[in-house]
Amino acid sequence: MKKVMVLYGTRPEAIKVAPLIKALEESDALTPVVVSTGQHREMLDQVNKWFVVEPDADLDVMKPGQSLTELSARIMERLPQVLDEHRPDAVVVQGDTTTVAMGAITCFYKEIPVVHLEAGLRSGNIYSPFPEEANRRLAGQVTALHLAPTTMSRDNLLAEGIDPGIVAVVGNTVIDALNWTAEKPVEFSDQRLRDEAAAGRDMVLLTTHRRENWGEPMADIAAAVAELAARYPETLFVFPAHKNPTVREVIFPAIKDFPNVVIVEPLDYPEFVHAQKWAKLVLTDSGGVQEEAPSFGKPVLVLRENTERPEAVTAGTVKLIGTARQTIVDEASRLLDDAEAYAAMSNAVNPYGDGRAAERSVAAIAELLGVGQRIDEFEG
Repeated sequence: MKKVMVLYGTRPEAIKVAPLIKALEESDALTPVVVSTGQHREMLDQVNKWFVVEPDADLDVMKPGQSLTELSARIMERLPQVLDEHRPDAVVVQGDTTTVAMGAITCFYKEIPVVHLEAGLRSGNIYSPFPEEANRRLAGQVTALHLAPTTMSRDNLLAEGIDPGIVAVVGNTVIDALNWTAEKPVEFSDQRLRDEAAAGRDMVLLTTHRRENWGEPMADIAAAVAELAARYPETLFVFPAHKNPTVREVIFPAIKDFPNVVIVEPLDYPEFVHAQKWAKLVLTDSGGVQEEAPSFGKPVLVLRENTERPEAVTAGTVKLIGTARQTIVDEASRLLDDAEAYAAMSNAVNPYGDGRAAERSVAAIAELLGVGQRIDEFEG
């Protein structure tokens, strides 16, 4: 059996690698070694518990208030010992975090093949999203197998001169995880959310946390949500608040006093999936939400100036609107007031996956390691 180390550290990574880990466990030729950097401690543990994933090693790299430089150095300092202990035949990194970039470079130094899950996403601006755009580009330079979620991601890689023979279009494992979770019964831990969901009240879901939106852009987002809450008193606005105090200090004062606004602690993954399923409309600067919410036919207004996930914009289920207060108010109001405009977005097709991304990924990794062959690619 070939050993495949799966390295991850944040909640979004944990969600997206969970289906891959399960598929590796079921493989006759491959076996997983699960390693967490602990980049998102509390939220990471929730996801591991939900998917029944138990890391074989934990680098425990986080310290309060540390810089990206300190985090990077700590990963590169602690990972080699784990690599020496487990001696994997390949290492999978997922997405665009500091764990991804530093993990990939460390494995390259050890001459261990790197597999990049969710490869080929590009915004075109190395500073936005920051530092994610640079992280994914850095990882791509030392990757032995690029698992691209879509044909557009593959084309991005080919345009950069990547050998097409080391690129496989597999779909996005987030859809595998989403489909599995959406089928499970979940009850909101917050009493008001339980009551409002049971009553079927219209709900707008807000998530915002991106570094490039800190400061004036986030203040504009908060002001826009306050105006919308005042304009639509019968609609519930739900904000699972990011833990970062920079976010909370800007958003809370603007929206906390509206009776139709509910601010809650970050929802665990199953609750957040079901919140997206309940929502009428999603306002977000998150990358993952752009992939998830369209699976439920929910229009997504992206509070960013650019996106590395343009497929859903092209499909019509996601619209990139930036952070200007009036634009957010106008675009959200149009969807809440105009049934035809709403239907046009809610009926668009999600281009990100069909629930078989983990299966395709395992087959491609098996081929890389000489113990299998690829299966049909995803055509999204």
